[in-house]
Amino acid sequence: MVREMTHGKPMSLILGFCLPMLLGNLFQQLYSMVDTIIVGKFIDVDALAGVGSTGSVSFLIIGFTMGITSGSCIIPAQCFGGGNYSEMRRYIANAVYLCIITTVVVTGLAVTLCYPLLELMRTPAEIIDIAYDYIVVVFGGICVTMAYNLMAGILRAMGDSRSPLYFLILASVINIGLDLLFIIVFNMGVAGAGWATVISQGISAALCFIYIKRCFPILRFEKEEFRLEVKRVLRTARIGVPMGLQFSITAVGSVILQSAVNSIDKIAVAAVTAAGKMQNMIVAPLETLGITMATYAGQNLGIGNVGRIGKGVKCSLTAGVVYSLAAFGAVWLFSAPLCLLFVDEGETAVIEQAVRFIRICSCFYPVLALLFVYRNVLQGLGYSLLPMMAGACELAARVVIAIAFVPAIGFDAACFASPLAWAAAVVLLTAVYAVKMRGLKKRTDEKGMLRV
Repeated sequence: MVREMTHGKPMSLILGFCLPMLLGNLFQQLYSMVDTIIVGKFIDVDALAGVGSTGSVSFLIIGFTMGITSGSCIIPAQCFGGGNYSEMRRYIANAVYLCIITTVVVTGLAVTLCYPLLELMRTPAEIIDIAYDYIVVVFGGICVTMAYNLMAGILRAMGDSRSPLYFLILASVINIGLDLLFIIVFNMGVAGAGWATVISQGISAALCFIYIKRCFPILRFEKEEFRLEVKRVLRTARIGVPMGLQFSITAVGSVILQSAVNSIDKIAVAAVTAAGKMQNMIVAPLETLGITMATYAGQNLGIGNVGRIGKGVKCSLTAGVVYSLAAFGAVWLFSAPLCLLFVDEGETAVIEQAVRFIRICSCFYPVLALLFVYRNVLQGLGYSLLPMMAGACELAARVVIAIAFVPAIGFDAACFASPLAWAAAVVLLTAVYAVKMRGLKKRTDEKGMLRV
């Protein structure tokens, strides 16, 4: 269903668009978490630590591709908001070309370099082969990850956040079934979890493509609209590549921090893995709120309604902070029993450290809400380089803590790395948002519309 976000009450539109996408995000996190649960419960703690140790290097590569696909949908969202559908189709076509080029290059580099990266991260010797067996399969399937994310992003650019949800739910169910089949029945180890993820994402991508082709007349291309145009590819890349680099710059900090955690012991690695999976589920609403605001800002900029963008940002910040406070309470009440999803109750050291990690992070969830909203709004407005600089602030904070404090203080320092990184990024993003919105408002008339 195509939905315009340029008319109606901002709060109801934002929440209505956000909810289906949130459910999809939660299901995506769910089948990632199920991988970890099945690995931890049906193999052993070494396997749990091995899969967990790949999290940051996976985000380094997969995050870059996600940034490319997200950035590729910014201009189509603006064209859709402005009613220029032919131009929208032309940019979508050239986004496909950009993503094909990115897939070939990134897959080749990732598969070739993943083992050296694990070594560089000081992955413990007893789990490095386990980690490689898992991550090399995931990197081999980057093509299906990019295909799904691009098509889901195109649908969201037109206001349809429900359809990707349905395909993702089906893929999640398939992923869980394949996890159990490959790991328990076929004894494929952690590689089985990787194959389950790739196959389920491939099914989701295929269904999304069939649905778009059959049900969206607005996306039926004329022959000339699907022509490769270098200027459109480059304009798309000018937004998508910085967004991808912003993910990767943030991930480099995570890789360095993971290296520091790896140097402590495998108990710390397992604890951060369990806590990270729980946290990904808990902060999914904040991440989804941010993605919603990219579409909202893009569509309203396309129609020239700057005043409406500011109203939407205020609504999203209110919703984000309220949720953050509720999440803080839930973490402090339920984090300990939730750890038992990943490890047996006898693994007391892992549970204790995992609970400490996520409770400290939860104190900073309101800061994370601001980060997601401001960063995505700026990206929706077409400012991709400045959010990338905020990613550099996150990188700097994580590097300082990983190098200067984790060796001296240990696990407690690692617990504060991400929260302090969020805070560093928010300081820059808040200032940049204020400056850019002030500039846009100077170009508006008394009704808050951009002057032609």
